[in-house]
Amino acid sequence: MPLDPILAELLAGAPPLVGEGQTVQQVRAALKELIANPHLLAMAPAVREVSDHRIPTPAGEVPIRIYRPDREPPVPTMVFFHGGGWSIGSVETHDVPCREFCRKVEAVVVSVDYRLAPENPFPSGLDDCLAATRWAAEQVTELGGDPDRIVVAGDSAGGNFAAVIAQQFVETAGPKLAAQLLIYPATDLSNDYPSREAYASGYFLDQDTIDMFLRAYVIDPALTVDPRMSPMLYPKLDLLPPAIVVTAEFDPIRDQGNAYADALRGAKVAVRARQFDGLIHGFLHFGAISPSAQAAIDETAALVRATLAL
Repeated sequence: MPLDPILAELLAGAPPLVGEGQTVQQVRAALKELIANPHLLAMAPAVREVSDHRIPTPAGEVPIRIYRPDREPPVPTMVFFHGGGWSIGSVETHDVPCREFCRKVEAVVVSVDYRLAPENPFPSGLDDCLAATRWAAEQVTELGGDPDRIVVAGDSAGGNFAAVIAQQFVETAGPKLAAQLLIYPATDLSNDYPSREAYASGYFLDQDTIDMFLRAYVIDPALTVDPRMSPMLYPKLDLLPPAIVVTAEFDPIRDQGNAYADALRGAKVAVRARQFDGLIHGFLHFGAISPSAQAAIDETAALVRATLAL
């Protein structure tokens, strides 16, 4: 399927996310400016309430943002981890996607502003997200949530965190999860896949950006075979909760997301998988300008609802 023409026009006029000689900090600023497009922000869905908090963790306080739906409790609780290669992004850059899921799933969404690499490399951000998920599970009734419908979710690097946290809860007898929502997730840092070369440039997430992210996050290349970095390598996939795995056709990490969905299916995990053709990595942010991206967002929310039997 051809690239969505609206996204193609957007990409044609945009410089690469990572310019020559740029630092991670400069890329953070560029992403914030891109996502802060007034037109995109003006289209942000309304929800009943949005509030910012700080929660205690073993490593110190972690900021979170809580979104509450119009529906009366108890409702599902989604703990959301933003994407950005473990080194950029924030609750601000992912405000619109979180509003979308709050409204369309009718869930309380807890968005986690975890520590970023390279200042805080692996496993700092993961530890923050683990602690925040445990906190949300402990507070689920106070949040207005249903203890039997807790979902971990994230896009890209956040999808990596969501997959790893589902696995870590198996290892530690952590909170019972009803589902894991993995949106164009990074699932295998130890191997290359064909899509990485096929879409290495020109599709928003490019090879230079991926390389920068990996240098920031991966402090020791030997760690890429650790399931906490590459959840594809986890040996107990059969014990994991149901999964919704969403990928985009024109995405260099598409194949590892699809491969993880296949591996989960092979382990007899209930999986709802959807590759959205014509779209790019990051389509969660472009619903306001691309009807195809908005349709994918709507369908992703519907897949979550179906998994939770809502």
